[in-house]
Amino acid sequence: MLANVYQHFRKDEHPFIDLSTDWIEEVENQYAPILTDFLDPRQAFILESLVRLNGDLEFKFYGGYEEAERRRSIIYPEYYRPTKEEFNISLYEIVYPIKFAKLSHGKILGTLLATGVRRDFFGDIISDGERWQLFLKAEIANYVVNQIEKIGKISVRLEERKYTDILLPKDEWIFEQTTASSLRLDNLIASVYNISRQRSKQMVESGKVKVNWTENVHPDFVLDLLDIVSIRGFGRIQLKEITGKTKKEKYRLILGVLRK
Repeated sequence: MLANVYQHFRKDEHPFIDLSTDWIEEVENQYAPILTDFLDPRQAFILESLVRLNGDLEFKFYGGYEEAERRRSIIYPEYYRPTKEEFNISLYEIVYPIKFAKLSHGKILGTLLATGVRRDFFGDIISDGERWQLFLKAEIANYVVNQIEKIGKISVRLEERKYTDILLPKDEWIFEQTTASSLRLDNLIASVYNISRQRSKQMVESGKVKVNWTENVHPDFVLDLLDIVSIRGFGRIQLKEITGKTKKEKYRLILGVLRK
């Protein structure tokens, strides 16, 4: 079966397909639910596709709030009814001297990764423009809290918050319809941000672009559904839907776009 599944996804996604298959088989064999780490939207799409191939299992995603980008999943037998508490997600606020210092998503992310915590151990990092919060696996939250005392040169501390205290994120995705001659990484960046193909190619090759939170230096990388592209200094793009092709064989796309 895996050989048939592999052909629908990129080669670099095969290890995640193997992992997802292991999760599904464990639920089948143990007849008990399993909780994953945080998944990016593309991983969630792959997992959902695989679980749907098995008519006896179900799944739910949750990332700490309804609009979360990165979410954990519970895969479970039909008899089971998971609750939000079972996703084991803790909300923390980064307390720092707001009047005298400034934090950024990149600095917070870098600090978290520097503690040795894997990216799939924490979810979204959100801000209202001044305050910052993040979602952590409850299983490793105490470790992270004890590790982080500074972000850059700024003294900070992490304080747990109730879900009723979640910030309203400042950034909002704008949905745009467009057409594109190809789904190459450099082509889509050039099209969305109205820059030359050569400039977008140079940005990718110089390490200024990430796909699904991983640096990608290949301009000819072909994007697929729900991939998220982060471009330093420009913003982010998510490929929401491919709705067909025009008479000139261009792709009709619906994109989520964040502009800085």
